[in-house]
Amino acid sequence: MVEEGKGELQKDSGEEETGLRLPTNRHGNLSSASSDARLKDSLQTIKSSKNSAVVYYGASWCRVCTKILPAFCKLSNEFRNLMFVYADIDECPETTQSIRYTPTFHFYQDGERVDEMLGAGEERLHDRLWLHS
Repeated sequence: MVEEGKGELQKDSGEEETGLRLPTNRHGNLSSASSDARLKDSLQTIKSSKNSAVVYYGASWCRVCTKILPAFCKLSNEFRNLMFVYADIDECPETTQSIRYTPTFHFYQDGERVDEMLGAGEERLHDRLWLHS
């Protein structure tokens, strides 16, 4: 389904439709949570998994968020062992009530949240991903 202002996403590469278009991910470790139910499922998967993960909370109206999203997606191809989840705070209002700043990145290891990064910066994000991979 293609709506005005939104592109068609390839679901077989781990992407789902959200307010922002996610670039292609070659490794299947990038997904988007387009509803509270999907975000809750993603968080439950992260918490029950022993894999490291990063959840990016952003918004389609946030200029900084739209600028860092391509880098987030590109980094998902570089850090193949991490699970990457993008959650739009407007599409997941119940689950994201505690998010007070966009962009916010939460980092998980062994099912526990171990770090948080507020704001953007590709090099800063890369360093945090390296630290938690």
